[in-house]
Amino acid sequence: MVRIERVGETIDLLGEGPLWDVAEQALYWVDSRGCRIRRLDWATGERRDWDVPEMIGSMALRAGGGAIISLRTGVHTFDFETGEAALVSDPEAVDPDTRFNDGKVDRQGRFLTGTMVTRVSGEARGSIYRLDPDLSLHRLKGGVIVANGPCFSPDGKTFYFADTGRRAIFAYDYDPATGAIGPERVAVDTSPYESGPDGGTVDREGCLWSALVHVGRVARFAPNGTLDRMIDMPCTRPASVMFGGPGLDVLFVPSIRDSGNVRGDRPIDGALFAIHDLGVTGLPEPRFAG
Repeated sequence: MVRIERVGETIDLLGEGPLWDVAEQALYWVDSRGCRIRRLDWATGERRDWDVPEMIGSMALRAGGGAIISLRTGVHTFDFETGEAALVSDPEAVDPDTRFNDGKVDRQGRFLTGTMVTRVSGEARGSIYRLDPDLSLHRLKGGVIVANGPCFSPDGKTFYFADTGRRAIFAYDYDPATGAIGPERVAVDTSPYESGPDGGTVDREGCLWSALVHVGRVARFAPNGTLDRMIDMPCTRPASVMFGGPGLDVLFVPSIRDSGNVRGDRPIDGALFAIHDLGVTGLPEPRFAG
């Protein structure tokens, strides 16, 4: 039996992007709609927050300090000392209805992130981008409805990406040397579970974990797409998942209170949760190399 506990007393409008940093032994996550980065020191329980100037989808820590953040109007650098965000690239400036959302770093230190229409309508106007260490941004594909759940297989040669609007997690062959992706294939069809997939991660055994945002559950899928485990959450809408803790054996799950598109209906919605005793561990998340 797994054990689920609430972590702290925070309530986010749109809790997203959990990131466990092994070097700091700390958990970062974002309140996308609340325009806020949060940090929890695991040993001391100390929490610190930073406000950002607009809606934030995800973040990655930089090897040299600071962070890369996906804001509504593009990819920015972020300085934790000054609290300032500086624009790197806004490739969709001509479309004010889209925003950047989820993102993750590959094994070589590149940051992959995607876009979506802010007010979800089913329109496939989003894209997937790759930010290289030299801060150049490259568009990998279009036709995305809601960009979510980027993550990588343990060997780094498969890139997974969830499109919540298409109710599927897709897989692409990934070239570690260049960051190029191959043709798209369906890794997991989440339609039978009556939900689109939200944020995701991969464990040490190569299995996919996904927050099933529409049904209040977290699922684990084998690499061949079959369901391995389903966990009922105490919140209405879990939004993402990330392994952390000193042994990388705790699954952190932020949740949604009111995203502007969907709402929770329980008092605890918007809280951060930790799932213990899963019997599996995650992999260390790399830092952005630029």
